[in-house]
Amino acid sequence: MAPKKAAMYKEMESSNVLGQSKPRVYKMGLGKLSIRINGADCGMEAIMLGVVTSIGGFLFGYDTGQISGMLIFTDFKERFGQTQPNGEKEFDDIISSLIVSLMSIGTLIGALSGAYTADWWGRRRSLSFGVVLFIIGNIIQITAMNSWVHMMMGRFVAGLGVGNISIGVPMYQSECCPREIRGAVVASYQLLITIGILVSNAINFGVREIQEDSASWRIVIGLGIAFSLPLGIGVLFSPESPRWLAGRNRWEESRMSLARLRGMKDDPHNELVENDFKEMQTSIYEQSQAGQGTWKECFTGEPSMIPRLVYRTVLGCAIHFLQQWTGVNYFFYYGATIFESAGIDDPILVQLILGAVNVAMTFPGLYIVERLGRRTPLIFGALWQSVWLLIFASVGVARPPTDYTSSGVVMIVAACMFIASFACTWGPFAWVVIGETFPLRTRAKQASLATAFNWLGNFLIGFLTPFANSGISYSFGFVFFGTNLAAALMVYFFLYETKSLSLENVDAMYSEMSVKPRTSKKWVPVGYIDRNTRDATYWERRTSIVDEAGFNGGRNGMLNATEHSSDKSEMYEKGSSPNQPSHSENVEATGDSRRV
Repeated sequence: MAPKKAAMYKEMESSNVLGQSKPRVYKMGLGKLSIRINGADCGMEAIMLGVVTSIGGFLFGYDTGQISGMLIFTDFKERFGQTQPNGEKEFDDIISSLIVSLMSIGTLIGALSGAYTADWWGRRRSLSFGVVLFIIGNIIQITAMNSWVHMMMGRFVAGLGVGNISIGVPMYQSECCPREIRGAVVASYQLLITIGILVSNAINFGVREIQEDSASWRIVIGLGIAFSLPLGIGVLFSPESPRWLAGRNRWEESRMSLARLRGMKDDPHNELVENDFKEMQTSIYEQSQAGQGTWKECFTGEPSMIPRLVYRTVLGCAIHFLQQWTGVNYFFYYGATIFESAGIDDPILVQLILGAVNVAMTFPGLYIVERLGRRTPLIFGALWQSVWLLIFASVGVARPPTDYTSSGVVMIVAACMFIASFACTWGPFAWVVIGETFPLRTRAKQASLATAFNWLGNFLIGFLTPFANSGISYSFGFVFFGTNLAAALMVYFFLYETKSLSLENVDAMYSEMSVKPRTSKKWVPVGYIDRNTRDATYWERRTSIVDEAGFNGGRNGMLNATEHSSDKSEMYEKGSSPNQPSHSENVEATGDSRRV
């Protein structure tokens, strides 16, 4: 250990008599500030990390929402559209499909490659790299003159950056944020997606007055560059993921990162930080000793033989594919075109209304994810969505809005009710699930696979919708009705409830073969009285394998410490402890007390 660090910890240990931490002094610096949320200290750096990284969601949403309005701008059609038999410039179905959907191919590739950059460079620098790609892609789009291929390739490159960001942000947030706020912070990623869509719709609405000038669409694209800079720069000032650091045996840096995220930079041996550290270290150390996970392992489970590893790969991919096939981007990619063809006088205004509903209804999702968990909202959300999509399609087919004005009103209401449900359930919750379902050893690769399937679904929606509109028209809604029912059934039978669990305990729950998805909410991890309350007696008995072995003790020392710690835990589980703990920390979502 470096002399300065050693001196610092010696001073801390001398002031920590009989395990009692001296009162914290709040000084300048976010790493030394914390606020109590859900009954436990959460550092200001953790909250700021959530805010800064969620800008990645804003970029995702902004890029998704901007193309819908741009496709009907006069100058955009004149430059990149095709001359129709009547002499007017409009987009052929195949061209509009490629312009919209090739970005999704870029994001798919970016999501897969993001697994490498996140593991090689760390979570922070990987996100900054994604921002650089996004900016390059936007510059290519702005410089397009008359070639739709030029515009399409710019969207492809921007997609590489968005794909990298879309895997990195939920993973980084999940690995960094204290478990008391993890669900809400990761769900805020979706909130920023909805805000990005709304802002792009609002800007499209504002520049439509100059749609005969190229400034209309160039302003929309150029603003994306400005919006991306706070993420690319700000993330470099945030703590690195403690779990990524631990996975590379940088244990002391990992402990300090945890301390900063709890607002205890000056007290990294605080009891709360120590318990967080002990909770993650054994699992991470054992996985890191087996080496880095491979793509093959995600599909075979070998050589680590981590229980339900392949199960989790398939589950994550299915949830994210079906998130897109709920039908949400059917409205956000082509909403203006759909409502224009339905005879709506101002389709961009309708698109703006849908975007506003999307934002407003995401806020309840931040509360629901920590109050009701993951399974129940996803099941009922999918069922609710299927009902309104059935209404949308049935009215559109039986009473075409071009012939019946009232049908257009009903279809707009149905679209709003569908989006309201998606915004507070499937929108944010899918990102929460991939951030916490996978073990550290293969997390980056499994998360990238799940995100890639999200973008595959996104691509298919973007590519197929123009053909569906020309062919089966509003009957396309019946397809989404069926996919939403399938999504509800999949969650009911296969998704585990992870509310209030640390990432390591999520892994432990999936690894326990006797636990079934429908009863998983009753599962309580070892060392806890319930999911919200740690049994402090257990954690006092359990030693830190890092402290016990010493940072310079080598592999053998760490292995011996692991065995020693496991022996102590086993003794405790067999009944060597009192039935009631003498000390417990209440971190229940509804409480705000701590008993000592």
